[in-house]
Formats: sequence, C-alpha cells, structure tokens
Amino acid sequence: MTELPTISRPATQALAEVNCRTLEDVTRHTAKELLALHGMGPKGIRILTEALTAAGLSFRDPDKIER
Repeated sequence: MTELPTISRPATQALAEVNCRTLEDVTRHTAKELLALHGMGPKGIRILTEALTAAGLSFRDPDKIER
C-alpha cells in the first residue's frame, strides 16, 4: 500500500471521509468525484495525479461502469 502524498489538511480530511487512506484507495474514485469534496481543490488533485502517475496508478476512468 502506497501512502498518500503530503497535501493540505482539509484535502487529507476530505479523503479520509471517503475512506481514502492510500493511493490505491484513491483509484476507486474519479478526479471529478474527489474535486467535488469539501476541502479538495485543484492543487490537491494535481498532487494526487502526480503521485498516482509516479506509482503507475490512475484515477478511476469516469466511463467505466462499476459492478
């Protein structure tokens, strides 16, 4: 499990509210879903995107239907 990058406290709390405690947890969500969270802003999404890319991961594809 890969730790979350250092982001603002409000963004970290927003992620915790949707049970995202690792980068792998973040991959269950789209960037748009996370951006809609109170406390998460464009800078937090940019930092997460960079960390996901470095780890070979990505946000959930918004066109993919979950079952």
